[in-house]
Amino acid sequence: MTEQLRIQELRQQLHQHNYNYYVLNAPVITDQEFDALMRELQDLEALHPELFDPNSPTQRVGSDLSNEFETVRHQRPMLSLANTYNQEEVRAFYERVREGLQGEAFEICCELKFDGLSISLLYEDGRLQRAVTRGDGEKGDDVTANVRTIRTIPLQLQPDGGWPRSFEIRGEILMPWTSFEALNREREAREEPLFANPRNAASGTLKSKQASVVAERKLDAYLYYLLGDELPADGHYENMQAARAWGFKISNAMQKVHTLDEVFDFINYWDVERKNLPVATDGIVLKVNDLRQQRALGMTAKSPRWAIAYKFQAEQQSTVLREVTYQVGRTGAVTPVANMDPVQLSGTIVRRATLHNADFMAQLDLHVGDHVLVEKGGEIIPKIVSVDEKFITPDRGPRVEFIQRCPECGAELVRFEGEAAWYCPNEAGCPPQIKGRIEHFVSRRAMNIDTLGPETIDDFYARGLIHNIADLYDLTVDQISGFNDNRIRSARKTIQAIADSRQVPFERVLFALGIRFVGETVAKTLARRFHDIDTLSRATLDDLLQVNTIGQAIAESVIRWFADMDNIFLVERLRAHGLQLQLSEHTLAAQTDRLAGKTIVISGVFAQHSRDEYKALIEQHGGKNTGSISAKTSFILAGDNMGPAKLEKAQKLGIPIVGEDEFLQMIQ
Repeated sequence: MTEQLRIQELRQQLHQHNYNYYVLNAPVITDQEFDALMRELQDLEALHPELFDPNSPTQRVGSDLSNEFETVRHQRPMLSLANTYNQEEVRAFYERVREGLQGEAFEICCELKFDGLSISLLYEDGRLQRAVTRGDGEKGDDVTANVRTIRTIPLQLQPDGGWPRSFEIRGEILMPWTSFEALNREREAREEPLFANPRNAASGTLKSKQASVVAERKLDAYLYYLLGDELPADGHYENMQAARAWGFKISNAMQKVHTLDEVFDFINYWDVERKNLPVATDGIVLKVNDLRQQRALGMTAKSPRWAIAYKFQAEQQSTVLREVTYQVGRTGAVTPVANMDPVQLSGTIVRRATLHNADFMAQLDLHVGDHVLVEKGGEIIPKIVSVDEKFITPDRGPRVEFIQRCPECGAELVRFEGEAAWYCPNEAGCPPQIKGRIEHFVSRRAMNIDTLGPETIDDFYARGLIHNIADLYDLTVDQISGFNDNRIRSARKTIQAIADSRQVPFERVLFALGIRFVGETVAKTLARRFHDIDTLSRATLDDLLQVNTIGQAIAESVIRWFADMDNIFLVERLRAHGLQLQLSEHTLAAQTDRLAGKTIVISGVFAQHSRDEYKALIEQHGGKNTGSISAKTSFILAGDNMGPAKLEKAQKLGIPIVGEDEFLQMIQ
């Protein structure tokens, strides 16, 4: 047998063993035997680079190369489902379907609603071609390289499976509870921020720039809808069973029913049993099974009329409060955290819950040793709902009082008028604030120094290399590597990323400074109004309040920041290092006041520019973006498929509708 034929044989064998192990849970060889086959294939592929195949089983481990995600348009829009929260709303959906089908008999396919990241997979000739996130429903990110590392997603379908030559299958990328808890344990050990829930962890993982990171985190996937011109059956349930035979992981919980009572039986069963599942769920999806009937029922602008999602009520558990600790954020805000006896909640063990702020904590009237009711709001972040009063006794423990001094540096806390949070004012000497500001400065939407994560910043701070953001630009390769030859390559990469950040435009530098209340949008507004940091630093309170959308709290915060001489010194150091502290000539030349004073709502799908690009154009020409229609709306920039609710409200209020071409002429 030639080496080329052996490579093909090994690939086919390993695809089959992956399917047996990860989808069927029925391996037929040992791990050692699997590893031996994999090593043989890796060795042969190394000898024959001309036979490279992105769908080879060896590509499951992913690459350390950086992935930049391309935005691509879906072949068919990925619409969201309408939500219901009680069985009466389910009954109303069922009756709407009956009326829409004019009394014709129909079946409902009941499925679990998995709580992850929606994905569209395109297959050609039985091979994975492209994986795209849901995005805005019209366009999504191409994450094919990362999806190839997920072992429950077949790269090559089962041979002789009868699959169509070309089709799309949609589903959910998930992080199992075991992987989620292991990941958070690792992050906690490194003192990194924890993921709030498996959905966020799965989403963050799938958007990782390194496929090897995705492979390490052991994501899973369930597929739930098949689309194409040559589907095997006329029923949704039947199509999914065919997809199962092709090699896809389809939930065994999927059930076809014929009556409303059977729908309720399915809901009631899984409302309890879902707690034993290895992945997160947040509801039930009900779909009319017959594809012809689906087409007859049609769609609204946002969702299909033939399907609906029933959302489970948040689960509550009672546990014992042991103590309250406090966390300090990058802005100095101090957040109380309840530490409790471990309790299982929505599939995971909960030991801590946020208490938000001092006022929220006082309303609960917490005492050490209280039994408290805990739930996950939207199945996400644990929170204490109330004290479980039936356990209150006369010898109740001491009342929990909010602290008066910073738990990290001992500074006396302050509270600004109109705010719920207490703050540590020691910005220059409180370690969590210092490291938090540096983390914010290097983040993707700020300076985008992607080689510096929280653990690296913590290491540099502990080694005395950095104490503020300007120190980053004084770092050398030898300092970072510690004269360790094994770290020189990564150190050079970090130094290059820091050097590249000198080209980041002024509005993002302004955002990166971390001035309280100055987010991305406010930073853009201030940059367009004042053009450079020196003019902004000299602005009076009245100057700032004259700027559209800038209120008292933001204006006072900007004044306070520039009144601090340490910050002025910091700006001068950044200037000396060559950062962009003024708008570019190109940006200034492009600015106009053609939309000054106008409040604009964007709705629909556009052909010439994306929605984000239109938002930027509105801001560039002095206008204001807003998401909702009101009497103050000047006009609506409308593309195709404008939401019917927005159209109706605009007509009711007499607000003009401006098309894409007309708008572009308006701003010339």
